Amino acid sequence: MSDQALKTTPLNAAHRRLGARMVGFGGYDMPVQYEGVLAEHRWTREHAGLFDVSHMGQARISGADAIQQFQRFVPGDYQILKDGKQKYSLLLNAEGGIMDDLMAGKPDHDGLYVVVNAGNKDADFAFLNANLAGDAKLTVLDDRALLAIQGPEAAEVMARHEPALAEMGFMDSARLMLFGVDCFVSRSGYTGEDGYEISVPNAEAERIWNLLLEDARVKPIGLGARDSLRLEAGLPLHGHDIDASTSPVEGALTFALSKSRKEAADFNGAERILKELAGAPARVRIALHVKEGAPAREGAEIADADGAVIGKITSGGPSPTLGHNIAMGYVPPAFAELGTALKVIVRGKPAAAEVVAMPFVATRYYRKPKA
Repeated sequence: MSDQALKTTPLNAAHRRLGARMVGFGGYDMPVQYEGVLAEHRWTREHAGLFDVSHMGQARISGADAIQQFQRFVPGDYQILKDGKQKYSLLLNAEGGIMDDLMAGKPDHDGLYVVVNAGNKDADFAFLNANLAGDAKLTVLDDRALLAIQGPEAAEVMARHEPALAEMGFMDSARLMLFGVDCFVSRSGYTGEDGYEISVPNAEAERIWNLLLEDARVKPIGLGARDSLRLEAGLPLHGHDIDASTSPVEGALTFALSKSRKEAADFNGAERILKELAGAPARVRIALHVKEGAPAREGAEIADADGAVIGKITSGGPSPTLGHNIAMGYVPPAFAELGTALKVIVRGKPAAAEVVAMPFVATRYYRKPKA
């Protein structure tokens, strides 16, 4: 896609003033790095990184039938989701493939607030518009930007602006006045670290971005470090680690299947998904410690101990936190047991690898102490 065809977020000029290296991603002109991926990755792990994720799709689904209609296409139970909470889920096609992964929550009393991936948002919203029935209505919030602040100091930074934010726990969601404007805020993110995602009006995005960067604990972080952080956290990237052919069972995302929904079997692709849960899928997503050689990146082949090709890498690279190469990919279930010795083929050469647990680096989401 040419630069002329790329869309921009409301923060495009701010990124360029900061000297960001810009690249096309999801149809948008986005910052891949400012001072360097490694430095930005480490800053987020140690302090607070500020990300522009305004390319993501934001929408409301409202109406008396909103949740009932939405649940036809996702396997999570949103009927029992409490106000002030959100949940990760999967937008499924009729065959049980993952059209997209998303967040949907109840920040207020007006149905659902939904965030989908940038590269899929037009297709997702078109699908929902065509298939929602009853009085369920989709409203695309293209007048809002989305910021993410992530890292161990993120909560302290945000509490300076609104003390109540420190009381939120992981996956809490709220609609409140913040920075003097109407915001949707969730304590969540895509890095494995504690942090928040903040939806703000487009016209206020640059002011709020600059205000947050005035804090010495906060630095701007590009998509390069966002990718290495999510890889260490074992989080899939749609279009790479999961796609419209991948089931939740294959993608190791069965936590997104609510018990009540499995029992009802009333969502898209339920027959395939329940069959795979009861037996075995053809392939499963695994995590690999690549023990030698160059990083095994997307498209590299995975072989068994005898050298027979059994699968492919979908994401991979160096882990700044662990100091060695890691990767995710797909293999038959027989090769997915922890500790299994495998090989990855990089530039025609086999390198030793071992199946390890996900996440590679322990997540640090903030969960409130139980009363």
